[in-house]
Amino acid sequence: MKDYIKHDEWKIIEEGFSADYHQVSESIFSIGNGRFGQRANFEEQYSGQMLKGNYVAGVYYPDKTRVGWWKNGYPEYFAKVLNAANWIGIGVQFGDEVLDFATCEVTDFRRELNMKEGYLERTASVTLPSGKSLSLHARRFCSVVDDNLGAIAYTLKPSFEGTVSLTPYVDADVINEDSNYDEKFWVEVDKKAENGMGWVTAETKKTKFHVCTGMAFELFKNGQKQTLDPTSHTAEKYIENKVALSFTSGDEITIYKFGANISSENHPKDQLSTVCESELQKALSKGFDQMLNEQASAWAKKWEESDIVIEGDVSAQQGIRFNIFQLHQTYTGEDERLNIGPKGFTGEKYGGSTYWDTEAYCLPFYLSTAPQRVGRNLLVYRYKHLQRAIENAEKLGFTDGAALYPMVTMNGEECHNEWEITFEEIHRNGAIAHAIFDYINYTGDEAYLAEYGLEVLIGISRFWAQRVNFSEDKQKYVMLGVTGPNEYENNVNNNWYTLKIADWTLNYTKQALETVKSMDASRYAEIVSKTAFDEVSEVANWTEISTHLYFPEDKEKGIFLQQDGFLDKEIRTLDKLDAKERPLNQKWSWDRILRSCYIKQADTLQGIYLFEDEYDEETIKRNFDFYEPITVHESSLSPCVHSILAAKIGYHDKAYEMYLRTARLDLDDYNNDTEEGCHTTSMAGTWMSVVKGFGGMRILDGQLHFNPYLPTQWDSYSFNIGYRGNILKIRVSSAGVDIRNTGAEPVTLFLNGEEKVLSPS
Repeated sequence: MKDYIKHDEWKIIEEGFSADYHQVSESIFSIGNGRFGQRANFEEQYSGQMLKGNYVAGVYYPDKTRVGWWKNGYPEYFAKVLNAANWIGIGVQFGDEVLDFATCEVTDFRRELNMKEGYLERTASVTLPSGKSLSLHARRFCSVVDDNLGAIAYTLKPSFEGTVSLTPYVDADVINEDSNYDEKFWVEVDKKAENGMGWVTAETKKTKFHVCTGMAFELFKNGQKQTLDPTSHTAEKYIENKVALSFTSGDEITIYKFGANISSENHPKDQLSTVCESELQKALSKGFDQMLNEQASAWAKKWEESDIVIEGDVSAQQGIRFNIFQLHQTYTGEDERLNIGPKGFTGEKYGGSTYWDTEAYCLPFYLSTAPQRVGRNLLVYRYKHLQRAIENAEKLGFTDGAALYPMVTMNGEECHNEWEITFEEIHRNGAIAHAIFDYINYTGDEAYLAEYGLEVLIGISRFWAQRVNFSEDKQKYVMLGVTGPNEYENNVNNNWYTLKIADWTLNYTKQALETVKSMDASRYAEIVSKTAFDEVSEVANWTEISTHLYFPEDKEKGIFLQQDGFLDKEIRTLDKLDAKERPLNQKWSWDRILRSCYIKQADTLQGIYLFEDEYDEETIKRNFDFYEPITVHESSLSPCVHSILAAKIGYHDKAYEMYLRTARLDLDDYNNDTEEGCHTTSMAGTWMSVVKGFGGMRILDGQLHFNPYLPTQWDSYSFNIGYRGNILKIRVSSAGVDIRNTGAEPVTLFLNGEEKVLSPS
């Protein structure tokens, strides 16, 4: 755990430059706008350890996977979001001396992420190797108003006189950190460099995406715009302009640089450079200050919809806002072809692909904090991949329209490259089915079932029906050879959570069939025909399986067993484990981890969290008391589930402990891995910890419920909920609970079990 980020309600602040922490900071201070994003690399050259990262949404590469032990059904490739062209670069040179924080003496360093207004800022005093000194101030943002554009204001103030060479450039000759043998994935298509402007268009190998990345700039000295006479230079996948400017001590030299990323996902390939130049001209016309003001206004609206205010605990306040900020930077919901990668635009681990995290963790956040179409688009994304899910199942030997959604994907194809995940971590299917229920239960949009949802549910239920087999020994249906959410155990039999989500899906699909049949008989007939659905035999089969499905449990302890044989392990709680041995995934062999009792993340408790209304409080407590003390929380998805359950059963100190862990997971680098990128999808779990945990928000049978309490560490907290066209503002303090309806229609809800009707106010 690191503790170098200063606590502030609206800002992420780093004071003092540490090369050892630089890559962690590159992740934490990342910026984006849903269309593209970047790590917090310096604009000028930096020769120290770094991960240079610029990413464009939807652009990926199918990296090779086939190896000596490749088996039938194994994915053909591993998809990865590609490191794209670097548009922020500005070379700075005084005579023979290059400005490089790795070779200079850096003092008064301050890096600041202004979450309220959506920009990154950096200031420093720098002494060059020659002894000459200067100050630096840089501010940049990815525009959420003009989402093809980014902007930089970069100011130098030397305390000596001389000439500075400034070289703004675009460099598409880039590489991914995990490239095999330093393989590069971009091929140049075209480029142009001229007075104050230029661009490079590059094509990805295999997938043939085109991205035109351009730049334009203006130069000022002491507030006066300078006439440019740059020297243009081009190389492979690279363009630059170089300008020289004389100065005296105390002069302020400012370069305003604007960048554009134009993708063939959104524009015809033969028009990319034209669109790029038009966007850059728009940026020059607006200017940096106007664009920054528009950015602040747009972020003000986002915060109005989704902010959580915590009084009396700056650390907790900073943590929740950081998580909300990164979620909004990553996904806007404007494009149903896009989804949410586990690292967002902050790094390359996990390939930037879509996981089950979206449905299980992110959907609830967007349902409450964004227009309804945003949550709907997340589900439509999966519907449009249904045929691929059926093909994925066919590769593994399933038939008759059974659908297995991928663990990792870009376009619906499975592209995960670890067999125990690819073949066995099939609970992801259940997360997608449950997301359909979650969306309809929250919004009341039952029409979604007929339009999209039922087809997906039929495909998933067909998979579950084929994935089980009847055990003569147990006289029950069992599910063999799976990996549950706890990836610290593979190839187990009868994982309780996987069985639970499968059973629930079969029964929910039966309900959905009846709903669509009664709501829209013609559409129901169309779905039956399209899917070749045999209602009588298939529903009977699902009922038979559900009625006789085996669930492992220990009646003496009163707990659900994570899987068969779990109690054969030596159960040793974490308080008996030396802290020096953690995190286990960095200190222990994989063999030792697999044989231990230690759990990576909520597994059995994941199922209890989803279906808590089926269990009494004592049952939840017994399972929590058994599993949480042996859970190492080395998945970012784990603390929030434990926080919500702990709040439910009155373990308020544990709920708060787990909240802080999820809220500050990246800011404090709990798992020693933030340098690889932030844990973007789990950030939605931080929001859930407050709203579902401390706020006790639930939707039960289509009715909104709150059972809030105030953590002793806080003076108060408040949050907003968008619910069926209305905005509710909830504030919890020592004085009680205040809920206001700022929408146009009355809202009926339950507060601590008592029905309330809130009129608009």
